[in-house]
Amino acid sequence: MKYGFVMAYGDARDAAELAVLAEAHGWDGFFVWESIWGMDAWVMLGAAAMTTERIRLGTMLTPLPRRKPWDVAGQVSTVDNLSNGRVILSVGLGVTGDQRFWLFEDDPGRKVRAELMDESLAMLPHLWRDEPFDFTGKHFRATMPAELTPPAPPPPVQQPRVPTWVVGGWPAPKSMRRAALQDGWLPNVVGGAELTPELLAQGVEWIATERRAHGLTMDNYDVVAEGTTRADDPKAADTVRPWSDAGATWWIDADWSSLDHAVTRPAAEQRLKAGPPRID
Repeated sequence: MKYGFVMAYGDARDAAELAVLAEAHGWDGFFVWESIWGMDAWVMLGAAAMTTERIRLGTMLTPLPRRKPWDVAGQVSTVDNLSNGRVILSVGLGVTGDQRFWLFEDDPGRKVRAELMDESLAMLPHLWRDEPFDFTGKHFRATMPAELTPPAPPPPVQQPRVPTWVVGGWPAPKSMRRAALQDGWLPNVVGGAELTPELLAQGVEWIATERRAHGLTMDNYDVVAEGTTRADDPKAADTVRPWSDAGATWWIDADWSSLDHAVTRPAAEQRLKAGPPRID
C-alpha cells in the first residue's frame, strides 16, 4: 500500500514546500488538482520536482478531454525529466452539469468527451516517443514529417509511457475497460452512489478478468482509494485497512472541506507532518 496527499489549494511555492514535508514524513506521492482557470498544475509539480528526490508527483486529476493531448504530453514529459521519472498522470472526463466548470465553453456532452479521452489516451504513447507518427481520429490527427524542426520534446524517463491512472465508472463496461487497459483505476460509481470497499473489490475482480483477456496481469497495476484521515487520529489506519483488503494499492488523503489558503496551508502542514495512515 502506498500513500499520497492532495494539496487542496495553493500555488507553486506551496507545492515546492509541502512536497518536501511529504517526502520527509514518509508519504509516497504528492498531488495537485488541475483547474480550468487557476494555478497551473504542471508548474506546481515542476516546482515540487526541484525540491524533492523520491516522492511521486501527479495530478488528481487532469480533465484530459478538455486538453490538447500534445500539450499534455509535453508538460508531462518536461516534469518527468525534471523529476527523473517520478510523474503519475491521472485523467478523467471532467466535471459535467456544473456551470462553474464550463465558464468558457459549452459541454459537448459525455459521449464526445469520452471520444476525446480515448483518442488522447491512444495518442499519448506516440507523443512520448521522439519519433514521427501518423494518427487519424474523429477529433485529432497527426501527420508528422520525417524530421521535426524544432524537435519534439524529449521522451519522458518512464517508458513505454508515464503511468496513467484513469477514472472508471463501476459497473459501466466501456468506462471500466478504459481504466483496465491503462496503469491504474480511479474508482467512481455510475449514478453517483457512494463507493464502498465491497464495490471496489467487485471492480478490481472485473479489471483483473479484463486484463487477463488482453494478455495483461495485475502486476504494477494501481487501484486508488481516496478519503480523509485526521492528523490527530491514532486509529487513522482503520479507515484505510478495508480499502486495502478490497484491493486498493494506493490511499490518497484529500480534504476538500476548504479552499481558503489561510486554512488549507496550516492544515496540510499538520497532516503531512503526522505521516501517512499506514496499516503496516
